[in-house]
Amino acid sequence: MATVRFAVPKGSIEEATFKVLEKSWTRVTRRERTYRVMLDDPQISVKMLRPQEIPNLVLDGLYDVGITGRDWVKETNSDVKILLDLEFGRIKLVIAIPDSYNFKSLDDMIISYAKKKKTLRISSEYLTTASKFIMQCKSYRKLYGSKQPLIVTPWLRLGSNKNVQIFLSFGATEAKPPEDVDAIMDVTETGTTLTQNQLKIIDTVMESTAVLIANKESLKDKSKREKIFDIVTMLQGAVEGRKHLHLFLNVKEENLKKLLNDLPSLKRPTVSPLSEKGWYGINTVIPKSEFHKLVPKLRKIAQGLVVHEPKQILALEEIKRDEES
Repeated sequence: MATVRFAVPKGSIEEATFKVLEKSWTRVTRRERTYRVMLDDPQISVKMLRPQEIPNLVLDGLYDVGITGRDWVKETNSDVKILLDLEFGRIKLVIAIPDSYNFKSLDDMIISYAKKKKTLRISSEYLTTASKFIMQCKSYRKLYGSKQPLIVTPWLRLGSNKNVQIFLSFGATEAKPPEDVDAIMDVTETGTTLTQNQLKIIDTVMESTAVLIANKESLKDKSKREKIFDIVTMLQGAVEGRKHLHLFLNVKEENLKKLLNDLPSLKRPTVSPLSEKGWYGINTVIPKSEFHKLVPKLRKIAQGLVVHEPKQILALEEIKRDEES
């Protein structure tokens, strides 16, 4: 079987990624000052890269699979296959302006700046996404048609509409307004950083999480496809593990039926007679979200509750069907 090349992100979602990797494989080794990562599977070769780079590197076949943000897949227009939502790195990509501005949306800003014959300046790391979002605004289409906003970077300028300009940001985007630009398109988790910099959100462009992506040709390669779906299985197991709890408890026979009626599970709980007559042991996996509802009931009719967070829950049948499809 061929080695599968796996790109994982360095930077803001690095630690969350490694938590998932460590739940998915029994040994994950990171050497200091290197970008190589070792898993306990010699058929997977792992390297750390910036998440912004990963979609195009996977698209070009330099890597078979990778973890990056859905926002960067959109920004790079990469024609890759999204295999799994990893459910971490949850952010919003938003348009924000200074608190002192009265605009309710980017549409309002475009109209106002055009009337005053002022150049509207926007800063962002997301040049492609910003340009598309601006061009979809009703006021922009009415005023400028299909003209592309002027995109400004230190090494090139693209687009013909100098009335609306997008400047490449190299970080600290929230510090740019109002002196350098009028608005920003930036990512936020809670909005706290924007608030601290006297900025307010006027539009949400998209929501994003970390995703596992694959090169479409690699998925057609029989020597790689099976290993790629091994990776999907392991990662999906870790994602599901975070959302569930494994419960062990004992119950008297007279309360068994009542308990089973109230107890959720992935399928059905395992019920085993104990060595003491009239008692049973219950073994089940439940959604974390249900646990707080169960505790009052369990306290009344059960004993010896033991709770674990499972490392993984592997939905092998579902993965097999996906692989065969």
